[in-house]
Amino acid sequence: MGSRGANVMKIQAVLKKIGYGIGGLDGIFGNETRSAVIRFQQNNGLTVNGVIGEETYEILNKFLLGYEDYILREGDNIYDIARTHYTTINKIITANPRVDIKKISIGESIVVPFGIDVVDTNIDYTYEIMERDIVGLKARYPFIEGGVLGKSVLQKNLYYIKLGNGPNEVFYNAAHHSLEWITSTLLMKFIEEFSKAYSEDGIINGYRIKDIFSKSTIYIVPMVNPDGVDLVIDGLKRDNPYYSNLIQWNKGNSDFSKDWQANIRGVDLNHNYDASWALSKQAEVIYGIYGPGPTRYSGTYPESEPETKALADFTRAHSFRLVIAYHTQGEVIYWKYLKIIPNDSRKIAEMFSKSSGYILSETTGIVSYAGYKDWFIESFVRPGYTIEVGKGKNPLPISQFDKIYRDNIEVLLLAAIV
Repeated sequence: MGSRGANVMKIQAVLKKIGYGIGGLDGIFGNETRSAVIRFQQNNGLTVNGVIGEETYEILNKFLLGYEDYILREGDNIYDIARTHYTTINKIITANPRVDIKKISIGESIVVPFGIDVVDTNIDYTYEIMERDIVGLKARYPFIEGGVLGKSVLQKNLYYIKLGNGPNEVFYNAAHHSLEWITSTLLMKFIEEFSKAYSEDGIINGYRIKDIFSKSTIYIVPMVNPDGVDLVIDGLKRDNPYYSNLIQWNKGNSDFSKDWQANIRGVDLNHNYDASWALSKQAEVIYGIYGPGPTRYSGTYPESEPETKALADFTRAHSFRLVIAYHTQGEVIYWKYLKIIPNDSRKIAEMFSKSSGYILSETTGIVSYAGYKDWFIESFVRPGYTIEVGKGKNPLPISQFDKIYRDNIEVLLLAAIV
């Protein structure tokens, strides 16, 4: 009782979707959440105390992951297993491509996905939640490939996901800026919906997903700035090695939930690439920036931060046809860098604009320099886009997610085949 935070919100979301009626997801472990936990414990033969201890968490974590490693017992059959897990035989077959479901025997272990989605789009989305979701999605859809392209300052993994096996390579990334974590949810939900449609030979917005899968390879880094995202959502912890510095860089304020866009060293990652970096540095004085802080500080040199260096190295190691960097604010698409306009950039931008309803625009001032999209266009002379989703004050409320997803789902599909 009284616990707060994104993990509580995630547990509330999962309890709600498996039938334990919780109203609002407020991230506060209050009486309503405790009652739901008690009912969950009663129904699962657990000690009934209303506390999520080790025993309860072991069972609940299966629902957080969205699947169970199920060991067959005497009398089991695949039909009953599917029914009791509220799932389908096809989903079980998809999750176990190397297992002949008709010949499994007592004692064998199979992955059984529950009949619920993995990625929740109604909660604050931290690194830990994303990491667990990646595990859950890979278990459900073993054709999802991926790995770790580097580490953040605080040694969090910078995960990438690979969808498809075609020759046309494209790259999407999100959450360079910590307040803009809703873009991580956007890409994670896209991964889930794309994978589900591929496994079912499905169609999304008129696009046959198996066709895209065979023609293109989509690489996704859903959270470029995990340290910053966790700082914004979960707050500053005493054991953070930059604890005192962060408060100083934040002008003595210990609240990072409203203005902090940078990484954990106070560097704005989207001003840390080698594209007019010196101009970005010069412009800092005009904006009153004299060192690390919430936003616009470009670092000590291009790619000074492990996050930007890892992303740039990953980009250099591939031959991407185009890239999209997702940000929040304004429902606009930035599509050019200075006077460099790669072939097809404008045409593709207009297609994105038509499908999303977002307007095309050009950056001015300090935001024109040292961004990922800028660096990609200058370095490779290929189409690069910064797409700003949603409107309002950052961080955008999660209530905007459904509209953001509707606006961008066709962009994400179209970008893989243009």
